[in-house]
Amino acid sequence: MKILALDKSDTLMNTRCWSMTGCILLVTFILSAHGSELIAQSGEESIRAVREASNAALKALDEEANFQFLTDDVLITTGNGTLLSGKDELKAYIESASGAEPMYWIRTPGEIIVNEERGLAWETGVWHGYSADDPDEENPIVQGKYAAQWIFKSGEWKIQSQLFVMLN
Repeated sequence: MKILALDKSDTLMNTRCWSMTGCILLVTFILSAHGSELIAQSGEESIRAVREASNAALKALDEEANFQFLTDDVLITTGNGTLLSGKDELKAYIESASGAEPMYWIRTPGEIIVNEERGLAWETGVWHGYSADDPDEENPIVQGKYAAQWIFKSGEWKIQSQLFVMLN
């Protein structure tokens, strides 16, 4: 029987090898568990995510939650052509319709073009307005096309302006 003698350099090499293997396995585990959080979203993906969150807030009839996605000086042209300037004017407009049947709007993007260098984006799509009693989005009351300008401020995409045109 032959006994293999290891010197200090062999032991050090073994330790380094196992340490490196352990590090690789740890990084692989972290990336697989949290990979989606570590990979930055593109501007378009971020805007689509904000639009989805905005739609969810509107469907829940939570205007305050929806306001977080707008700049303070947002410009909105409603489906009937009323121009609203700023969040305060938008709030007053919503409050003036408080006696009407509660409704929510779903905006579905068709195209989003992002200029990352300027921090601006253009979105177009279709919108549908539903009664709050229609959570399955089966019978739109109003519908049309929209366009939105987005701005990248303080690390977030926000809606700077929106134009809605009612087409039914």
